[in-house]
Amino acid sequence: MSATPPSSHRPLMALVTGGGGFLGGAIVEQLLARGDRVRSFARGAYPGLADLGVEVRRGDLRDAQAVGQACAGCDVVFHVAAKAGVWGRYAAYYEPNVVGTLNVLAACREQGVHRLVYTSSPSVVFDGRSMEGVDESAPYPQKQHSHYAATKALGEQAVLAANGKTLRTLALRPHLIWGPKDNHLVPRIVSQGRAGTLRRVGDGTNKVDTTYIENAARAHLLAVDALATNPRAAGRPFFISQDEPLALWEIINGILAAAGLPPVTRSVPEPIAWSAGAILEAAYALLRLKGEPRMTRFVARELATAHWFDITAARTELGYAPAISITEGLHRLEAWFQERAAPAAASRSLASR
Repeated sequence: MSATPPSSHRPLMALVTGGGGFLGGAIVEQLLARGDRVRSFARGAYPGLADLGVEVRRGDLRDAQAVGQACAGCDVVFHVAAKAGVWGRYAAYYEPNVVGTLNVLAACREQGVHRLVYTSSPSVVFDGRSMEGVDESAPYPQKQHSHYAATKALGEQAVLAANGKTLRTLALRPHLIWGPKDNHLVPRIVSQGRAGTLRRVGDGTNKVDTTYIENAARAHLLAVDALATNPRAAGRPFFISQDEPLALWEIINGILAAAGLPPVTRSVPEPIAWSAGAILEAAYALLRLKGEPRMTRFVARELATAHWFDITAARTELGYAPAISITEGLHRLEAWFQERAAPAAASRSLASR
């Protein structure tokens, strides 16, 4: 991944929370590529980051002292780390996503950090209905449809409210990030594709936009630079996407094809998927089952509704434009799958001799 700095760019000391994750790691790589110094704060060790020259700090977002120490000496902070998912206790989301974010804000103030970019999600404004061409004027719904969305909304509101003269903040809402090294969306699709358990929910015509990983990371660098040069960018949320809304199952089938798997051809009506989600949620809660249900009411709604967004604000105020198209992204994903498969195939060949 590359990020060419402007000719006037002054190298920054940047903290990336969740620097060992999918998006955090991509942001780290682009910061390094343009000459910035980087510190990562995460619960894991991630030795690969240290090999790149990243200063690795281990800790928990809920630990205010550890967060404060991680922010010390930094010019900017990218707060990427969060608990994602569609199932679990509310407290399991609230503590990292809300308390953790409040700790980051307090640390930024105490340590004199001047700019903070918060990674939010379009789900903070999802009201259960299709969202087509929605812009940032969309309100937060009266009722959130998942603990993740509810706690990310609280975190986003705290970050935007904290914007001021000494600390400039904004929030990015990248939608459905995917690409090579993905450890969340792509593995789920591929795993269920291999198992033959994927089903279209609804008629399959609902359009959805996504974000290729390199574009999502680049948006974060553009955002932190905009906070230094564009007063109109501060204190605002911005939708980020490919600006290429496609039928959801066209995208899913493209990811399956990149992994060498057949497309999804079977479907289930939305009411049945929603009811199955409700039943599974009740069973998991009653029996205290580990993991998460294969279907939830939130996922059923997400799979059956359209959700794509107007990114005019990001284009205008941040200078964002997706550099990698969906077609190119799928080619890169396919190449990544093939690179991973080659050593495994060679190992099997040796074992069979």
